[in-house]
This record gives sequence, structure tokens and C-alpha cells, in this order.
Amino acid sequence: MKENRIITRTESLCPVCLRKTEAFIVTDGTDCYLQKTCPEHGDFSAVIWRGGIPMEKWMRHREGAHLEKTVTKVQKGCPYDCGLCEAHRQHTCTALIEVTQRCNLHCRFCFADSSASKNTDLSLGQIKTMYKAILSVSGTCNIQLSGGEPTVRDDLARIVKMGKDLGFPFIQVNTNGIRLAQDEEFVWALKHAGLDSVFLQFDGTKDDIYRKLRGRELLVLKEKAIGNCEKYHIGVVLVPTLVPGVNVDNVGAIVRFALDHIRAVRGVHFQPVSYFGRMPHAPADGDRVTLPEVMDELERQTGGKVKAADFKPAACENALCSFHGNFICRSDGNLVPTAPKTSCCCKNTAEEGAKKAVEFVAGNWSSRQPIRQETEPLSDWDEIINQIRSDSFSISAMAFQDAWNVDLDRIRDCCIHVTTPQGKLIPFCMYNLTDTAGRPLYRDRE
Repeated sequence: MKENRIITRTESLCPVCLRKTEAFIVTDGTDCYLQKTCPEHGDFSAVIWRGGIPMEKWMRHREGAHLEKTVTKVQKGCPYDCGLCEAHRQHTCTALIEVTQRCNLHCRFCFADSSASKNTDLSLGQIKTMYKAILSVSGTCNIQLSGGEPTVRDDLARIVKMGKDLGFPFIQVNTNGIRLAQDEEFVWALKHAGLDSVFLQFDGTKDDIYRKLRGRELLVLKEKAIGNCEKYHIGVVLVPTLVPGVNVDNVGAIVRFALDHIRAVRGVHFQPVSYFGRMPHAPADGDRVTLPEVMDELERQTGGKVKAADFKPAACENALCSFHGNFICRSDGNLVPTAPKTSCCCKNTAEEGAKKAVEFVAGNWSSRQPIRQETEPLSDWDEIINQIRSDSFSISAMAFQDAWNVDLDRIRDCCIHVTTPQGKLIPFCMYNLTDTAGRPLYRDRE
């Protein structure tokens, strides 16, 4: 174990047996690590923070939310009672429904370990039951339809419409975009069913990146999918999985690409790689990229068009989980950061943070609203509102956790929950977490 200064104590899991262990976040003055010891399997250390922003300046105290409606009782303790349980400290902002385990790609990195050989689809009846379970526990939060690859389902528009009919105001599809590029009628059907947003897998602006991460060239299809979404007024968020040595040096180009397609693209949401599935050996620190490194790279690669200081921790989840910045794109292509009050950041309570996060995502990830044409001159304030409506642009990132770096304090603050057919809502990282042999704690056991 490294002999460094302790920043905070928390709890984690042994990556071999998933036993709960005491854990420490420590620093050597620049980098921060999560360290833990399993009495059976020994010591583990994983880098969780390095870059120009000190972790201690980034962290913030926040009062947790009280959940009035829960599904499971505390029996074994976190993280073994997820559902949500009474000890959870944050409401659901986004509920995921994995409508299929089938996929039309075979990716190097995949939360769901999906493939074309799998044939598991939820029935429409199961999906309706899951929608109702979300309503019962979390109300009309935001919905993300995921998988697998949800667009392999020919009835995806029916699933979207079902959610809309039940009262969910914002529904997003998490997709690789292949069918959206190849089947314009399918995109039309999704729009007319009420789809608000596409969470588009977008790993870079060069095809060698896609060959390494997704097994084939995809850039032309990504551009076609964005074009079809623009045609039918569906908002697009680009979602790069960042892998050291593959595409971390492309983050600036990704932002520039997004701005070149700003009529459709509402923002970029980076996801530093995390490690799931069978992995007998711990990922090296060089195999990881941390949030402050992403912020530093964004500043460097955009030539200061965006700055690390423009980003804040979102108030919805734990501060160590994500960053967020909201901007106005000017006609000259420059980005102007907006005041913090226009985003979901910097509230002191989880309750208020969750409410603002739901509103922000629904309002800023849906399709752009055209500038109003008025016969009378607009006031300065109306001009600002018009510009925000038509030219807002967000850059964010979320660092998902795996068995080596999981921090149970962060899990208890999670606001992104996967819905099971049994009606449970399980924090995203817990649902996808596996031990070194690839055995899950929750996925496929629910």
C-alpha cells in the first residue's frame, strides 16, 4: 500500500470476492488513489483523480435526500440491498430500461456484454410494468431506453409511445446510431412516437478509433444518423468512451465536430473507460483517464476555447462522479460559459440537485427550438432567452466505477438507476459491476 496522506475514509469491495472492505482515498500531493485491503485477497490500489484540479477543492458537502418510497429493506447493508433501499441518498434522475440484450456490434468495451448471438428481449408487457414501477417509486423522471442496442427492436417506437402515454416527459434512446443512419423511416417513427433525444455512441472523429473500439469503421454512419436526427428534430448528445492510447487525444476534435453539427447536437458527454467482465489482473493506472485529466485535455486541445475552470461538479450525483459545463455557441464559433444558475450545478441539497438535473437534461438535451420571429423588437432579456434556446451547448463527463475503484459513498449518491423486470431500481455502477472472474453482483441475477 502507498504511504500517503488520507483525504477521506469510505467503503469499497474486494474485486475478487466482492466482500465489503474499508477503503481510503489518499493523495501523494498530486494524484489520488482509492486503497483497500481484503483479508483474503490482499491490497488493492486504483488511481481515481489526477490532473490540474485538486480533489479537495473539487469535493463538496451536500445534504442527502430522504427517499419516501423504497423497494427493498436494509438487511445485508450497502451494496447488497439495492432496489432502492432506505439507505440510498438520492432520487432517480434517469431510469434506464434495457429493452434488449441483442446488438449489431461487438464492442471491445460494453457494459451489457451484448452481442448479435443474444436473443433476449423484454416483452411489451414487461416494459409497461417497469415503466409503472418507475412511476411508483420515482415519478416522472427522465427515461433512457438502452440495451444491448435498442434500435434492433422494430417496435421501439411503440415502447417510446408507451412511456409518453404513461406521462414521462423526456425519453432518450441510447444507441450506436447504425439503424438511425440506415433507416430514415425508423427515425421518423421514433420522432412521431415522442422521442426527445438520442444518446449517440461517438468515440471520435477518425475511423481508426472505431476499428479499435467497435470493430469496424463507423464515422460515415454516425454523421448520417446525426443528419437524420436533425431532419426530424431529435436532439443528439455525443457520447465518447475515452480509452487511453486510443482517443483521449481526440477530445478537442470531438467538441469541434459537435459544434460543426450544432443544429442537431446539444452537447458532448464523455465517459472515461471503466472495466467490467472477466479481468483476472487489475487495470494499470495508465489504463485509466480521470475527470480532471479530461478537463485539462479539453482546455489544451481546444486552445482555451473551453477551460477547466468552466466545469463544476453536478449537484445531483456525488461530486467525484461527474463534471458539467454549459455554454452558448456564438456565431463566430466561440463558446461562452453561462452562469452556474442556468445548469444543475452547485446546489447544497441532493433533493434540489435532483430536481434541477431532471429539468436540465430534459430542457437541454432535446431538439433545439428555433429562434422566435417577432414583429416587435425583443428586449435584451428576450434576446438572451432566444439565444439560450437556440445556441446552448453542454460538455459533461461521468466516471463510472468498477470493482477496483468503486466507492460506496458514491454509490449511495447515485441518481442513474437501472430498472429490473422485478421493479427494482439499482444504481448503474452496481448493476454493471463484476468481479475479476466476470461474475456480476446484480446483472443477470435480477
